[in-house]
Amino acid sequence: MSLNAAAELLKTLQDGQRAESEHARRTQQEEIAYHQWATFRVDNELYGIDVMQVKEVLRFSEITPVPGADSSILGIINLRGNVVTVIDTRQTFGLPLAPYDDDTRVIVVEFNEQEVIGLVVDSVDEVINLPQKDVDRAPSISGDDSSKRFVQGVCYHNNILIILLDLGKMLLSITPLNDDDVTAAP
Repeated sequence: MSLNAAAELLKTLQDGQRAESEHARRTQQEEIAYHQWATFRVDNELYGIDVMQVKEVLRFSEITPVPGADSSILGIINLRGNVVTVIDTRQTFGLPLAPYDDDTRVIVVEFNEQEVIGLVVDSVDEVINLPQKDVDRAPSISGDDSSKRFVQGVCYHNNILIILLDLGKMLLSITPLNDDDVTAAP
């Protein structure tokens, strides 16, 4: 084999290795699953909910109280002809009440196919992409109140802890039981 032929063969092998390395790098990047979270603040803590459940964000406005409702339900609002139940997240999380201000928002979320709920929060932050591999499991909760476990996981983003909520569990904890649930209860 001539020197030129050997050099040509070496170059071909090196090009093949580079191509394999580039393919492996791209494949590794594609395997990282990202999830989008809408973040908001309540009592100076940062929380996140699945962005796909957020319908819109409204400025805080007058809420009509509903007599006999759960303490965490502030009342209802009329949103373009639809009645939306509004929940106070501070009350739901067992936090002290605070006055509403210019930063207070109502995040309108889709609870199920038939119902939308408004969540009153201190302020809305941003929508972020978090790698699924960076989300840690929810911390274990001890005590009698384990049925109100809404935390799906936690994650650090820009050195700030974000508490990721399971919106379904959170809203089910304050939704009244339907007749089927009552008859099935012991």
